[in-house]
Amino acid sequence: MESDGLSSADQHLIRESWQKVSGSPLEHGVVLFTRLFDLEPDLLPLFQYNCKKFSTPEECLSSPEFLEHVRKVMLVIDAAVTHLENLHCLEEYLANLGKKHQAVGVKVESFSAVGESLLYMLEKCHGPAFNLNVREAWTRLYGVVVKAMSCGWDVPGKVE
Repeated sequence: MESDGLSSADQHLIRESWQKVSGSPLEHGVVLFTRLFDLEPDLLPLFQYNCKKFSTPEECLSSPEFLEHVRKVMLVIDAAVTHLENLHCLEEYLANLGKKHQAVGVKVESFSAVGESLLYMLEKCHGPAFNLNVREAWTRLYGVVVKAMSCGWDVPGKVE
């Protein structure tokens, strides 16, 4: 049975590859965000805690408050992996998460760099085992997550 365009083979590849990451999510999440700041340094000012602005990605990545954000991001990915057969159950949660991201100034376009950063992190974790089939399975899953989060965006002129 397929779920949101994810075949059972996709689901197997995603689950299998996530096992290694889920053993140390914070470490891998830091790799993801390090890459994200390399790709889109303009995102750094969006991360402020207690009115503190970070002047460098390294400063941000060493902040306990930001590391908590990293942990939460990795939990969202883990939830998606856990619910691969029924991703619909996460749609409302992900739409609300999208709304929160829009409220702090994230643009939908930034999800592309986040997706690239996710794939980069997975490739760094798995090396050659992160082959084309695994990459494509993760790309499909990420597309489903982004689509659900995008539903939470208030688009000017959008009629609900």
